[in-house]
Parts: sequence; C-alpha cells; structure tokens
Amino acid sequence: MAETLREATSDVEVLACWPVMRELRPHLTEAATFAERVRRQQRDGYRLLAAWEHGAVVGLAGWRVLETLIRGRFCYVDDLVVRADARRGGLGARLLDGVAEAARALGLPHLVLDTGIDNVLGQRFYFRHGMLPGALRFAMPIEAAP
Repeated sequence: MAETLREATSDVEVLACWPVMRELRPHLTEAATFAERVRRQQRDGYRLLAAWEHGAVVGLAGWRVLETLIRGRFCYVDDLVVRADARRGGLGARLLDGVAEAARALGLPHLVLDTGIDNVLGQRFYFRHGMLPGALRFAMPIEAAP
C-alpha cells in the first residue's frame, strides 16, 4: 500500500476517521458524537494521525502529551487501529513510528499506551515493536451521587 500519514485536523478529515475508529471503539455509534469528542480532546492536546489511501482513512493513531509525577512529560497513545482489511501490511508499525517521531521532535522520552489484558494479538504486536509492559492498570466505575 502507498499510505500517506498526516494529521486529521479539519472537520471533514476528522469525520473521515470515524468508520475506522469505530472498529476500535464500537460504542461510538454516531459520527457527530465522535467528531465532537475529538474536537473537545483536541483542545486538550489530542492529535489524530491518520493513514490515507486514495482519499480514504485506513488507519489511525490518536495521541497526546501527558505529564505525571512518575514519568514527567511523555507521549500517550490513546488509540491505534488499522482497518480490518488493511492489517498485516505494517501500517500499525508505521503509525506507531509516526507518533514516536512526533514525540521525539517534542523532546518526549517515552511513548506509553494501554491495551486490554485479553488483547493478545495487540500485545504480540507491541512486543514485536520493542515495547514492554510497564504497569498493570486498575479501574472501577464511580456511580453518580443520588
């Protein structure tokens, strides 16, 4: 494939990302809601690197700069997805490398992401890409006060 990597910034470009993002985030059932959430996150520094082929999005990497006491400033990858029919061609690695290159240009020393415990294929991909597990994340729902 001859994909071009470039950031999705306009409303049209962000909306073009929605069908691919839905493969990773199926709970996002409406394009308008997706675009609204992306725009809100972009105000907080979220960036959406898209892989384009013949004018269509075939892969995405959503990322942002975070800062914590344990790591300092670092690059956090929120989303990484390649359209099902475009997988196994190295595009996921190209997207991750593209994010790492942008992070390096910002002087960020680490790239971090979370993946599901049951995402064995994703974990194999991350290991092959030289990433190692660094933590186990715990979460719990917080119910709204009555």
